[in-house]
Amino acid sequence: MSDRLTGGSPESLPARTKKWLRRFDLKARKGLGQHFLVDEGVLEAIVTAADLHPTDTVIEVGPGLGVLTAELAKRAGWVIAIELDNRLAEALRKILPYDNVVIINEDVLGTDPRAILEGQAPPFPESIRPYKVVANLPYYITSPVLRHFLEASVKPEVMIVMVQQEVAEAIAAGPGQRSVLSIAVQYYGKPGIITRVPAAAFYPPPEVDSAVMRIDVYRRPPVEVGDEAGFFGLVRAGFAAARKQAVNSLAQGLRRPKSEVAALLEKAGIDPRRRAETFTLEEWAALWRLVREEKE
Repeated sequence: MSDRLTGGSPESLPARTKKWLRRFDLKARKGLGQHFLVDEGVLEAIVTAADLHPTDTVIEVGPGLGVLTAELAKRAGWVIAIELDNRLAEALRKILPYDNVVIINEDVLGTDPRAILEGQAPPFPESIRPYKVVANLPYYITSPVLRHFLEASVKPEVMIVMVQQEVAEAIAAGPGQRSVLSIAVQYYGKPGIITRVPAAAFYPPPEVDSAVMRIDVYRRPPVEVGDEAGFFGLVRAGFAAARKQAVNSLAQGLRRPKSEVAALLEKAGIDPRRRAETFTLEEWAALWRLVREEKE
């Protein structure tokens, strides 16, 4: 890291973090879920997982005090860091010495990735170049931020995200343990857990452990559903009554007679006695096509 960032001394990340917090009279804001990464090994794991090159553009969400931002800037061509906390954003502009870093003081959920790339980065070709998302996400906005990028008109090619360990396991879950969240993410990309992160890797430490995930985003979803909103409405209906047979849960969620739902499931080749947690993405798509055909 540069002398400007480290203050010219080989400080540990915990010491450096506390120093910058004191210098700018800052405190971790519990309401924003702020926990600053202070583990060198985890920092390296995130950067390695991102597999950065000088031609890459990175959108970083929640840069905090810029420890990760600095490492991204050394490897990527362009880093756009989005920070909600105005005081942290102002501190970042003084801490980071890199010409290829732009700090945006906004709520990421109110931004449009296409507009950010067109308005903040160097000139792009007609088709926006692929970009990567790196984020240490506050637990309370994990799902909204994932959806924000995965559903965007211009999607990232890969996402490296720090999330609560339990959430990471839910996202990467296979048949028998799937949820609305895992299906929603796996529709858009292939998730995998890179490493688990103990609470002690942060200052201040959160109450639970975390995990670093990599989501490789598909150019096209692996199944064709047409109406994504309708498709995910069906999936949510399937989980309306957790741990019940799919025929009962879907009947409740869709507000349809059990006999009609059983017939649809059988037509889709799905045993009505199975639970929604066991359905594959292909089975959900097959069931949705039948539901859609009824509406046409």
